Amino acid sequence: MRTSLVFPPFYLESLYNLPPLGLVNLGTALNLSGHEAVVRDLVLDLRQGLLPTDESIYAACARRVLEDDPQLVGISAQCATYPPTLRLAAALKQREPDLPILIGGHNASFVDVQTLERHSQIDMVLRGEGEAALPELAGTLESGGDLAAVEGLTWRTPDGAIQANPDRELIRDLNQLPDPDHSLVPPLSEYKKACGLDRSIAIVEIGRGCPHQCAYCSESALWRRKSRTFEPARLVREMARLADAGAESFLMSYDQFTARRDFVEEFCQLVLDRGLERIPWHGISRLDTVDGSLLDLMRRAGCSSLCYGADSGSQKTLAYIRKRIDKDLLFTRVRETTTHGLTPTLSFIVGFPEEGPEDIDATLELALRCAVTGDINPLLQLPTVLPGAALHRWTKGRLVRQVDTYFALGLEYDGRARLPSDEALIDSDPELFSSFYNPPCPGFDLLDLDRIVQTFPIILAYYPKTMLLLTNALHRGASGLVLDFLAEPELPGESFADKFNRWVLATLRSGPADGFAHLPEALAYENAAVAAQTADDADAAPCNGAPARRAGLVVREFSVDMDQVVHDLRNGVVAPFYPPSPCALAFLGGEASLEVSEMNDFGRDLLALCDGENSPASIAKTLFRDYGDIMDPKAFDAACREALDQLAGLGFIRFGRESGGVCSP
Repeated sequence: MRTSLVFPPFYLESLYNLPPLGLVNLGTALNLSGHEAVVRDLVLDLRQGLLPTDESIYAACARRVLEDDPQLVGISAQCATYPPTLRLAAALKQREPDLPILIGGHNASFVDVQTLERHSQIDMVLRGEGEAALPELAGTLESGGDLAAVEGLTWRTPDGAIQANPDRELIRDLNQLPDPDHSLVPPLSEYKKACGLDRSIAIVEIGRGCPHQCAYCSESALWRRKSRTFEPARLVREMARLADAGAESFLMSYDQFTARRDFVEEFCQLVLDRGLERIPWHGISRLDTVDGSLLDLMRRAGCSSLCYGADSGSQKTLAYIRKRIDKDLLFTRVRETTTHGLTPTLSFIVGFPEEGPEDIDATLELALRCAVTGDINPLLQLPTVLPGAALHRWTKGRLVRQVDTYFALGLEYDGRARLPSDEALIDSDPELFSSFYNPPCPGFDLLDLDRIVQTFPIILAYYPKTMLLLTNALHRGASGLVLDFLAEPELPGESFADKFNRWVLATLRSGPADGFAHLPEALAYENAAVAAQTADDADAAPCNGAPARRAGLVVREFSVDMDQVVHDLRNGVVAPFYPPSPCALAFLGGEASLEVSEMNDFGRDLLALCDGENSPASIAKTLFRDYGDIMDPKAFDAACREALDQLAGLGFIRFGRESGGVCSP
């Protein structure tokens, strides 16, 4: 049976899309069982400009699918893609009324009966895993057999009744599955080009399942609280094959990657043995399943970042969402992750039912404490209500549509707004499209909470130290301070940084701060860091061997020991007082890092003279007046040249080439 496996249209500019590995797995299983599979990635088509972005998009999608002359269409549906799945199915049925249409995925698995009851264009839902079930279904359809025998299938019988067959047992040994046939989808280079990526990224499925039961997640229910992994040797072979096919980075798909230490250790050692550590990879983990030694091993094996579900800083909220983890451990593990050179992506959620302002502030404070540990990638969001999750059951009948959560985005095909017809469909059914709805939050107005969610990640990225100190100085929660900041009128032409600086200093002047006289210094420190990291990449061209400061170098003087302040904050210490201790710091911004170095008076004055015009000799002559009292001019000149070489080694300056009096970098 010829089957078209379809990933429905979805577009979110801030995300990249990758080959749909789930459909590749299904297509591989179909082909090996004697059927014919075609994978249609409509997300890639949209990225490549092959589809319209107006109301005609679903008709155009249907035409592309029908080009495959399918005898069965299977559509993969998740939360945000559930509306386009149903719209595409309707467009297909309009053209081919007798074409069987099947959907699968997390969403469909938990609202299977409701979907068939309310949407006649859907004939069947395949619940859970499909590698064994889909070939059996295709064979049954092809032979005219009894669909009641296909486990895991919910279907509409010839007399119009809806029947849910018994669940299918999970595949016990994932290693029995065939290797994915990546020829079913375009090369990785096409995804790289379409998404404007620096590297080609390939998904590697590490395992399936989750033993936990977090209230907002449907993963555990789908996999019946069981976890299974592929053997490390198979995974590393798959990585090698993908590397040969052009993969320049790997995304490890499995929420419980570090759940078994022996598994991670064996995997990392095999990666090192194969020399694959040269290709960076990204994983997903729980903060309570890693430690310093494991993080060090993963980093040596090529891991560059880990995604953690930090969720909440409120113990009450953690209990409500059934996240069994010590909130104090979260900060410790984040600090260890950044210390070992990994970038943690941290997911925080605010706005659960039962949360008061103090719970939300506890989460924002945890996010601030994590942000000061080093380079993190924060994701702050409102709860997404997923079918199959406990939160879906708890809030049924109480959901409202006020703001979009992060996982409700992606149907804004033209980059502006959803199609009115999609909006009408979403409005019609909170149960099926719950991910577009909000649970009630008695402690906060949802519109205000959304404004905080939109703004706070910017503060986390640029001013976490300042905001953390400000909350402690004023004894106020971060939520109220952010709303105060947003309420401050914006001056014409004022940037976010300009407004934030003006607001912080005005707030300190207008309200009594309990100590924290060093808070303006922290603000200046973070301003210098921002300036260094956002400097123009083009360095000034030095002339005739004259040294010039790098464009990303910023030198600032402070009245307190800011190295100590930052050290304390990174270790969870928020002190209200520091004695006067003048210092100068040099901030050097890089492509993905920031280096901060302490400068003595001589180094500071030396750098100030490195303007691309002063020669080493003239610099030494100028500085000799203040620093040459214990050296003769020749020795001092040599010392200055040595210091310039050291600054060049640090990347602070560069020298121009001698070129007959003409500037030449």
